[in-house]
Amino acid sequence: MTTLDTVINKHDNGLGFSTFSNHQNQIWRGSLDCIAFEKNAIKDKLLSLDKPCYIVRVADNIGVTNDGYFTPADNGLSAQVELLISLPPLRLQQFGDPNFLKVHAVQYAYMTGAMAGGIASEEMVIAVGKQKLLSSYGAGGLTPDRIETAINRIQEALPHGPYAFNLIHSPNQPAIEHSAVELYLKYQVRTVEVSAFLDLTPNIVYYRVAGLSLNANNQIEIKNKVIAKISRREVATKFLQPAPVRILKYLIQEGLITELQANLASQVPMADDITVEADSGGHTDNRPLVCLLPSIISLRDEIQAQYQYENPIRIGVAGGIGTPESALAAFMIGAAYIVTGSINQSCIESGACDYTKKLLAQAEMADMMMAPAADMFEMGVKLQVLKRGTMFPMRAQKLYELYRTYDSIEDIPLAEREKLEKQIFRKNIAEVWEGTAAYLSQKNPEKLVKAVNNPKLKMALIFRWYLGLSSRWSSAGEKGREVDYQIWCGPAMGGFNDWVRGSYLAEPQNRHVVDVAHHIMLGTAFLYRIQNLKVQGLQIPNNYSQYRPLRSTLEM
Repeated sequence: MTTLDTVINKHDNGLGFSTFSNHQNQIWRGSLDCIAFEKNAIKDKLLSLDKPCYIVRVADNIGVTNDGYFTPADNGLSAQVELLISLPPLRLQQFGDPNFLKVHAVQYAYMTGAMAGGIASEEMVIAVGKQKLLSSYGAGGLTPDRIETAINRIQEALPHGPYAFNLIHSPNQPAIEHSAVELYLKYQVRTVEVSAFLDLTPNIVYYRVAGLSLNANNQIEIKNKVIAKISRREVATKFLQPAPVRILKYLIQEGLITELQANLASQVPMADDITVEADSGGHTDNRPLVCLLPSIISLRDEIQAQYQYENPIRIGVAGGIGTPESALAAFMIGAAYIVTGSINQSCIESGACDYTKKLLAQAEMADMMMAPAADMFEMGVKLQVLKRGTMFPMRAQKLYELYRTYDSIEDIPLAEREKLEKQIFRKNIAEVWEGTAAYLSQKNPEKLVKAVNNPKLKMALIFRWYLGLSSRWSSAGEKGREVDYQIWCGPAMGGFNDWVRGSYLAEPQNRHVVDVAHHIMLGTAFLYRIQNLKVQGLQIPNNYSQYRPLRSTLEM
């Protein structure tokens, strides 16, 4: 049994305490046996997040316990245990906006974002949804038939949710965007994560407004929820405001919405949630999280003051979230929820091939670069990709430079054309165009007609053949094309790999998306507790402040 006398000779655990205290003249009562003074035992006490945390001083030795209680000091007694700090238990549900949990019926303010081409796969959405977390299916770039198959599979596995589907802006092919919306309305997909929008289109307004009605209490009911991923204030403004009148009039004329729905649309914003996208993989403006998030939160508050929505829009954050430290930083500067992306691509459930997952697991933070985007190639839009282990970003940039320099394929010097055929296309240009023309004749005959009469457009389509296939090669694991894999990735991947180095999560075959989510949230709560203790005066060595994934949460 531990006594005050036995505590006096405890070895140094490195803990100290500042002179100020919020618990002056308070003491802790309980068994001294439950106070930890040894380093490993202290760490275990700090990690017991579901229990209160008491920092006490016994005979000039500082210890940690999760048990006992505190009372006012009794000046008539000696040999008392001084209470330095007390913290309540922590629940992971405390982080973020509780309305996000309520509206989406999830247990944490944590979401896995869409990665196009089905990289954010059915397996990922289902695995995450079964743990009552929100995941968005990567529908971008997929055919309507493929999206329909995914809807049926996910709805069968998650009949009551939660899940979301991505709607990516397609400025060059609005019919693709429209067909996705038609599917979402047909199958009553109630949450859509929209991305890459530069402006509102009739398609996204149609989805939003078609789900508006009045309930029995004459209140507006929003059946179709929108999570809008943005990185610019001007785009955020469009989703923070009600739908434009001109688009509503058009939808009424087309018989797609009713007059009542149009009137209701003037009273609600276009989005329920805004995901502020910082330095992410894929389409990104490389914005710093600590600058962008406060700016959009401030913008939200301005627009909320103007429109007085009954349910204010929640502002979450994506891009750069790959460790508990980055997650805590996001929550502390006001994020209603966090969204992970790049790190999930290396998990077992992602639609990427094993070779790609291996490359991602080896990536460091400096192993990313910007490269031309296939879907917005002519506009000069770029996306962030992995450069380690692949030549894609350099080759894609070469194609864009040729596009900017010349007006047609024929204008490109013969030596350069031969390099394209030998090194990048691995077939002659005529064959590339033949395959492209065959595809367009089925999918977009109008564009084929334009390309035949527009050499510059024809050249862009030939180059987009490579840009479009390179991401599919990465997902399918195309043999012999490894050097051309287009792998969307942000620096969060490197941060995650640094964090898990030396742990079981260092190997991609051990990475389950739900396990990663739990560890990030557990680490966030632990780090919050540590920072809280520091703010209240505890001087604590760094080795206590580190959260590492020691074993799978799926086994706990």
